[in-house]
Amino acid sequence: MISYAPQGVCSRKITFDIVDGKLHNVQFLGGCPGNLLAIGKLVEGKDAKEIADTLLGNDCGGRGTSCADQLAQAILANL
Repeated sequence: MISYAPQGVCSRKITFDIVDGKLHNVQFLGGCPGNLLAIGKLVEGKDAKEIADTLLGNDCGGRGTSCADQLAQAILANL
């Protein structure tokens, strides 16, 4: 399991697995529970690089990042 400490967002930790290039078990600790649970469900089993490319740069409220962007950064750091 990969564990990532996001920066500049409400969530405090992101955990996930990458198996054969696919994302699995994406979970966020903290943040907006409904939205982050939905992200985990939407990306389950999908190509990790594709998901990172899609989510990278997503902004939340002018912060310059978001939980989705942080997930993308975590994926890219672990490919």
